[in-house]
Amino acid sequence: MSENCFHCGQNIEKERISFDEKVFCCTGCQSVYEILNLNNLENFYAMNKSSGIRPDDSTHEFDYLDTAEIFNRVTDFSEGNTTVVTFKIPVIHCSSCIWLLESLSTLNPHIRFSQVNFTRKTLQVSFSHQELKLSELAKFLAKLGYKPVINLETADKKSENLDKTLLIKLAIAGFAFGNGMFFSFPEYANEILGLNDYWMDRYKNLFRFIMFLLATPVVFYSASDYFRSALFGLRNKIINIDVPIVLGIIVLYGRSIYEVVTDYGPGYFDTLCGLLFFMLLGKIFQKRTYSALSYDRDYKSFYPIAVTKVDFNGKQENILLSELSVGDRIMVRNQEIIPVDGILISGEGNIDNSFITGESSTVPKKAGDKIFAGGKQTGSVLELEVIKNVDQSYLTQLWNKEAFKKHETGLDTLTNKISKYFTIIIIGITIAAGIYWSTVDFEKMFQVVSAILIVACPCALALSAPFTLGHIMRILGRNKFYVKDTLTIEKLAKIQTIVFDKTGTITHNKRSDVHYEGKEIEEFDFQIIKSLLKNSNHPLSKALYEFIETEDRYYPAEDFNDIPGKGYSAKVRGVKYKIGSGSYNGQVSRNHETAVYISRNEEFLGRFIFKNEYRSGLKQLFSNLNEYKIHILSGDNSSEEKNLRITIPRATGMAFNQDPESKLNYIKTLQDKGEKVAMLGDGLNDAGALKQSDVGIAVADDTNSFTPSSDVIMNGQKVVELNKYLSLTKDAMTIVKFTFAISFAYNVVGLSIAVLGYMSPLVAAILMPISSITVVAFTSAATWLRSRKYFSI
Repeated sequence: MSENCFHCGQNIEKERISFDEKVFCCTGCQSVYEILNLNNLENFYAMNKSSGIRPDDSTHEFDYLDTAEIFNRVTDFSEGNTTVVTFKIPVIHCSSCIWLLESLSTLNPHIRFSQVNFTRKTLQVSFSHQELKLSELAKFLAKLGYKPVINLETADKKSENLDKTLLIKLAIAGFAFGNGMFFSFPEYANEILGLNDYWMDRYKNLFRFIMFLLATPVVFYSASDYFRSALFGLRNKIINIDVPIVLGIIVLYGRSIYEVVTDYGPGYFDTLCGLLFFMLLGKIFQKRTYSALSYDRDYKSFYPIAVTKVDFNGKQENILLSELSVGDRIMVRNQEIIPVDGILISGEGNIDNSFITGESSTVPKKAGDKIFAGGKQTGSVLELEVIKNVDQSYLTQLWNKEAFKKHETGLDTLTNKISKYFTIIIIGITIAAGIYWSTVDFEKMFQVVSAILIVACPCALALSAPFTLGHIMRILGRNKFYVKDTLTIEKLAKIQTIVFDKTGTITHNKRSDVHYEGKEIEEFDFQIIKSLLKNSNHPLSKALYEFIETEDRYYPAEDFNDIPGKGYSAKVRGVKYKIGSGSYNGQVSRNHETAVYISRNEEFLGRFIFKNEYRSGLKQLFSNLNEYKIHILSGDNSSEEKNLRITIPRATGMAFNQDPESKLNYIKTLQDKGEKVAMLGDGLNDAGALKQSDVGIAVADDTNSFTPSSDVIMNGQKVVELNKYLSLTKDAMTIVKFTFAISFAYNVVGLSIAVLGYMSPLVAAILMPISSITVVAFTSAATWLRSRKYFSI
């Protein structure tokens, strides 16, 4: 009696190791089991029994990874003591693999975090390279059974193209189908015309044998992915959608061999080859469809953000990221994400790489140091020289990191559940139909069973949600509403309450009436104040920067200190300046005014008083949002409350003098009441509230408001059209439900015809990809028509 290894589930053929009342096939599997138990990760086996991978002991090949040139090419990011690397690991196959690989920090203290991309079979790891060499990390993974594949292709990190082996399998199936039809034609013609041709009768066994030879590689090579997927599912006690397909292939192939051996008939070899040809054709179509829905898209169509370019004379110009080139100089302000790799020219760099590494510590930088894209400056303004073209796909990858996703998708879970029970139901129908037809027409039973198993594949069902939401995502992006992922579209459709930050969201960033009250300020002080205003992305700072008419010069700032919601201070040429609220400058703010207060060496100079200019069209916007509860938050005082009450007469709540923590708590209070909340803010002082909300929408006019706290980046000019975007997301969910209905209708009709015996397996194989094409065509047309209702596309 054969035994299976407790860890990997494979048959124990040679070495049998007993440990802890369990048996293992090798010392590697035993070692992995011990490691998991020592680190309290025995739940790995509870999730999927015998789902481990047999470890690979040939790990000496990874020593070359520590060579500086190879290290730099393979790793994504390396700075200080932190390195981020992405490995290709093809053996990742189930939920246990994901769970174990994302628990690496528990197994090894030098690993900070790890994240699996199951679709691409990749693992991203952040680790301390001074304590754990890259080669040691690769060996560690190999000893766990997850040996990384490292070659030129994976090192180049190119986007994945269609798998060439799939095209080869399709070509083999197509060749066998075409030639099989050719060799079977004489026998079919002989039977249809009622002829008794001597030559056909003499050579029919040769033709049948040739068809067997053609079909065999199709079954065992072209269909291998279906067998592998079904086997993995069954090993892990999961009946996936490939199980009925494999059963149908086995039934047809076995029945065909039986007919040829007993000289009963020609079998179904030609039909079987055609079946797999059309199924693989559908699979290629589906892979291309999913590939089109990968969201590492070109940055030109993804972000409504610009960057401040400076020339050698200090002149500033806001330009699109797409216009940046190597050698350009850019300005990065406090709390801005650095969009490109660059060399620090001037300023005190204090880079927060938590966006890349997951760690909150900052790294100091001095002139001449390299700074990676994705870092965030926390301090005074920096001037960088661009050394690489914009690689926004990498920032997109960072923005889409699981660490910044707050919820699991409901629709995907629903789709998976439906597919799971759907498969069980189909197998039940197949058994019932097989029993019935075996008593009525035993020969036809094989055709009926095969047709049922093939036509009922729920591929169209699985394709419905991602393709519809992917279409909507691109349409929203073309209209300057940049959604992080399709899950966000689902969440937007469920929103009940919308919270608006006032400054910079429903007001313009730059257009304000400003006047000054206070002591006379000398021209030199004005120049320094204007230079300091460059350090901040706050809407009032930007408005004041535009208002002050003096020579635009840059003065290096020292000891920069920013207190969110209060203001910031810095020393310029030994003199300390403070810019911010009244309380931050030791003054009592007036109740009915919005102002920026200025101090020099703790001496109050004066204040710049603002009268905000609201975006045009706000009254119509809030009228169109009548089905939502509206709340307004502001860090300013209540001076604008009267105007806001006129603009938004049905506002549910308003709160003023809100610091970042107060905004976050306000959102949490609404959620505690069971409300689904969307928050619109500028992405700076609102970062906490944006992250806390069910959907965080960062509003950007012409600055780099790229933030991991937001789910959406929205062009500021489009705020007054928010109702259109929300309506389109609701329409998207309606379209998804319609596609579900189409998928079910197709399966009900197809199954009915197949059960009654009126459908051949070949026709079923043709209908299977047609159902997917129908869903794609419907979603394309439906999303286009619904989008035209709101936007010009």
